[in-house]
Amino acid sequence: MIDLRQLREDPDRVRASQRARGEDVALVDALLSADERRRSSGVRFDELRAEQKQLGKQIPKATGDEKAELLKRAEQLKADVKAADAERDAADTETQELLLRLGNLVHPDVPVGGEEDFVTLETHGAIRDFGAEGFTPKDHLELGQLLGAIDVERGAKVSGSRFYFLTGVGALLELALVNAAIAQATAAGFTPMLTPALVRPQSMAGTGFLGQAAQDVYHLDKDDLYLVGTSEVPLAAYHMDEIIDADRLPLRYAGFSPCFRREAGSHGKDTRGIFRVHQFDKVEMFSYVRPEDSQAEHQRLLEWEKQWLTSLELPFRVIDVASGDLGSSAARKFDCEAWIPTQGKYRELTSTSDCTEFQSRRLSIRLRDGKQVKPLATLNGTLCAVPRTIVAILENHQQADGSVRVPEVLRPYLGGREVLEPMSR
Repeated sequence: MIDLRQLREDPDRVRASQRARGEDVALVDALLSADERRRSSGVRFDELRAEQKQLGKQIPKATGDEKAELLKRAEQLKADVKAADAERDAADTETQELLLRLGNLVHPDVPVGGEEDFVTLETHGAIRDFGAEGFTPKDHLELGQLLGAIDVERGAKVSGSRFYFLTGVGALLELALVNAAIAQATAAGFTPMLTPALVRPQSMAGTGFLGQAAQDVYHLDKDDLYLVGTSEVPLAAYHMDEIIDADRLPLRYAGFSPCFRREAGSHGKDTRGIFRVHQFDKVEMFSYVRPEDSQAEHQRLLEWEKQWLTSLELPFRVIDVASGDLGSSAARKFDCEAWIPTQGKYRELTSTSDCTEFQSRRLSIRLRDGKQVKPLATLNGTLCAVPRTIVAILENHQQADGSVRVPEVLRPYLGGREVLEPMSR
C-alpha cells in the first residue's frame, strides 16, 4: 500500500497514477474522505476519553447535586465514547479497505498506455534467417515430440488442458535450466531458497495478488490456502512482521518453486504447446533493499536477467512496460522478451518489478536504521520460467534435421551433451 501521508500531501500525483493505470480515480477522493473521518473521529474519541478520565477524578470528591450532575454527565460520556470508538473503528476499516484497493504509485518515467504502448529499450542477439539456411523452422511442440521431450496429449488426459509432461530430455532440460539458473544466482550473491507452494491469505494479499490478479489465483476453500503463481509471494512474506537491521541489506533470495495460474483471462491464447500453462516451475530473484536503493537494484536485477538470456544464446529485447500493464504492486517493470521464430515476434520470458515500499507496508516489513524504523523496498525478477525458456531454446537452436543445439552454459548440466537428437535416431 502507499503512504497515507503522501496521499494527503500530493493527492494529484496519486490521481495521475490511477489514471495512468486505467484504474478508478474516484477511489482517491473516497480514500481521502475516509482518512479524514478516521482522523477526526480519533481526535473526538481522545477528547471524550480525556474528559471521561477527568470526570472520574472529580466524582469521588463531589457531593449532593454536584455529584448527581457529574454522574449524569458520566453516563452520557460513556455512551459518547462508545459511539466515537465505533465511528473511529468503522472509518479505520473503510480506510484500510480502500487503501488496499489502490495500486502502487507509477514511476514518472513509465510510458503511459496499455499493453501495446511499451517502449523498447534494448535489442540483443541476431534473429536467424531460416529461409537463408534452407529450411522452415518447426514449432516447439513439434520439436518436443520429435525429441520425446514434451507430451501435452497425456497431460490433457491426466489433468486437462494447459497441462503437460516433460519426458526424457525434456525433463533433463528443465533440471539443467534450474541448476544453471541457481548457479548464476548463487554466484551473484543470492541465497537459494525452496519455498512453499501454498500460502495463507495474508501472504497473498500482502504481495498484491488478490486484487486485479485474483482471477488467476487458485484457492483451496477447505483450507483457506492459496497456490502461489510465483515464489515472489512466499519470498516477500518470508520477513513478514519483522524489523531488519539496515546493515543486513540488501537481502537477496533466489527461490525455486512450482507456480500455478488459472490463466482465466487468456481463453484462446497460446493454446498450442507449453507457452501458457496452468502449472510450471520457475527460479525467481527477490531483493530487500533501502528505499533509496530500489531503482539501482532494479537495474541490477535486469542485468542479471540479460546475463541469463545472453548465456542461453537467445535473441531478445528489453521493454519498459506501459502503466496500464503493470501489476498493482509494481511502480515500474521491465520485461525481457525472446524471439520466437514460428510466432514471428518477441514474447515475454522474464520480468522484473520495482515494488518500492508497497509490499513491505502491507506485510509490515521494516528496516531499523539507528533510531529510525521505516518500511523498506522490495523487488522481484524472473530468472528462469522453465516452459517458456524451453520453447525459446528449442525453436531458436533447432537444426534442419529436427535436432536442437544445446547452449554451452547448459552442457555441464546435461552430461556434456551438445545436441538433442530426435527419438528416431
